[in-house]
Amino acid sequence: MQIARETLLRSYRAMRTIRMFEERLHVEFATGGIPGFVHLYCGEEASGVGVCANLTDSDTIASTHRGHGHCIAKGVGVAGMMAEIYGRSTGVCRGKGGSMHIADLTRGMLGANGIVGGGPPLICGAALSHRTLRNGAVAVAFYGDGASNEGSTLESLNLASVWKLPAVFVVEDNGYGEATGASYACAGTQKARAAAFGMPYVECDGSDYFAVHQAAAEVIAHARGGNGPAMLHVHLERWYGHFEGDAMTYRAAGEVAEARRDRDCLALFRDRVTQAALLEASALDEIDAAVADEIESAVLQARADPLPQPSDLLADVYVRY
Repeated sequence: MQIARETLLRSYRAMRTIRMFEERLHVEFATGGIPGFVHLYCGEEASGVGVCANLTDSDTIASTHRGHGHCIAKGVGVAGMMAEIYGRSTGVCRGKGGSMHIADLTRGMLGANGIVGGGPPLICGAALSHRTLRNGAVAVAFYGDGASNEGSTLESLNLASVWKLPAVFVVEDNGYGEATGASYACAGTQKARAAAFGMPYVECDGSDYFAVHQAAAEVIAHARGGNGPAMLHVHLERWYGHFEGDAMTYRAAGEVAEARRDRDCLALFRDRVTQAALLEASALDEIDAAVADEIESAVLQARADPLPQPSDLLADVYVRY
């Protein structure tokens, strides 16, 4: 599958931005300056970016508690995200959502979600809107192997199939539902679950941007073509704990180190595009430097920005028609 140079550059920048954003948050959270919980997406960058590279501005996505990567992949601004995570009034949700509830409707990002399995029902509603408006858009739900067992997810798979909605369900399977192995907690297979609801199923290696991009293109085209929902099963690994502070005692010794060494999606992407002369190493280096500056600026600005005031409590809570 031929991918345009501009798409490759944009995708690399998105993956590099996610990586640097999350690595910096890992450091910043340890200082105690960030309220609430933080769940990092490091190691999974190719999944969100590979999927969203096939989406348009009109398409919508719903995320999980591990939502920073999906936000960046869909085009949400880094400065507004950082301010939101710091709980500042300049954040994309005015400091009221924090890490687990970042949303930007102007970008088609319906929100990260602290409720496990909270995203699939949202995209059923969004997909119904797309079909009703006949705008040709699709709605995508990202959720994990743990959320695949939730009733809300299974009901959404059923509803999307019954109503033949333009919806795509992306299972980001990192092998653990918090601290419980998917091999223990998930009966049967995701493929069998998709078949049970009559929808196409495609799986891919989440460390390979090109594999994700191609698989996502297939299921998104199916949904966009009016053929009903489809499922994409992405196998990937997270490099940090379920949340910041998780000691990961449930993981085998050397498991994360091996993933970092052998299955780093950014390193694999760089090797492939430079060896195939699709992109120059110098162009990638320029992106790395620019992203580092952007993240540094976002952190410094977020620290300096004002906190919400008590008078802001009820602002932006209710929609007025």
